Amino acid sequence: MEGTNRMHTSIFKRIALYTSLLLPTLAAAQDLAITNARIITGTGTVIESGTLIVREGRIATISAERVNTRGTPRLDAAGMTIMPGFIDAHRHIMRGDSGTWFREQSVDTLQAFLDAGFTTLMSGGGSIPGIIELHDRVENGSLQGPRIITSARADPRSFETAQAARARVQELARAGVHIVKASVTPAEEDMLRVIVDEAARFDLEVMVHAVTVPAMHAAINAGAGKLVHTPHDSFLSNADAQRVAAAGIENLSTVGFAMPTFGVFNDDNIPTFRDGSAWPSGILGTGSNAAGEKAVNARTLWDNGVVYGFGTDTGYNPREGLKHELRGLNLMFSEQDIIKLMGPNTAAFIDMSDELGTLETGKLADIVVVEGDPLELIFNLLNVRVVIKGGAIVADHR
Repeated sequence: MEGTNRMHTSIFKRIALYTSLLLPTLAAAQDLAITNARIITGTGTVIESGTLIVREGRIATISAERVNTRGTPRLDAAGMTIMPGFIDAHRHIMRGDSGTWFREQSVDTLQAFLDAGFTTLMSGGGSIPGIIELHDRVENGSLQGPRIITSARADPRSFETAQAARARVQELARAGVHIVKASVTPAEEDMLRVIVDEAARFDLEVMVHAVTVPAMHAAINAGAGKLVHTPHDSFLSNADAQRVAAAGIENLSTVGFAMPTFGVFNDDNIPTFRDGSAWPSGILGTGSNAAGEKAVNARTLWDNGVVYGFGTDTGYNPREGLKHELRGLNLMFSEQDIIKLMGPNTAAFIDMSDELGTLETGKLADIVVVEGDPLELIFNLLNVRVVIKGGAIVADHR
């Protein structure tokens, strides 16, 4: 009976999550026909010149044939490509005091995400209640921005007893977070197991900040469902990667985590880490090869069947964060791979494959229109012209 009740609770919670994510977007939706577009569906299909029709916030038609668009507002995408809205599944959205952030930064910050093509964000362990309030404001329409999937932290090192760890998970469940985030080292495996066990009682998954190979194995041993970093400190073996795949654990990229960051090559063209500290000692200790190891380990995970998605672990300008992560991914992945990685794989990580990540009939109309062809040059993803979230145009730079 307890198992049945838990199953019913799980179903109802998922329905409630989807309802909360979708309803406000649908209220602002509009019918739209995007014509003359190169359509990258994210399923492997590419239509070189086609039409996509949006009705009531969802994709109604995708076709390479002539489609009657009479009476429907048109967006002529000649010379442009349309593809699924971008998802960053590990983003630090709010910084500092939440009240100050809402007053002074929220509008511009959220619009910057939309302008860069992001229609969905998962917070990388935000503070509560601030991140919950952000989710609610976006959903009730008082703030325009990407849909927000919330997480908050329950790090094993923060607790001296299992009772304290369970109490923290209960607090997060009461607050309404969508997922628990935990950072782990091998020595903290047992406490992480407590956190995973308690989270399961509330139908919450745990995504683990495991930046090293031993930490990755500790997360697997503890029963965690998701990994938010590509590990470093050594190169992954095929057996390591196969263990992740066999456990059904999705992994995010964040390869840029260890690289010199976008605009912080200083005035003398000296590379620095993303917080401005010296490269390479500023990353994770002198002598680390993390930048190279992360990129190679990313490919090892991919080649061994791990569902490998997109996350930046950034807190700065969204377009620059996208650019920076693409730099690292571009070392080891083809354009076709990156499209899959950013679309369906990341939708799988956030458990929204049935709504997001690909352009298919019936799915939410989250669409990015970019200049050029990302399958020729992946950095064309930076040339965002129009962004549509749930059928509503939320950024237009034509």
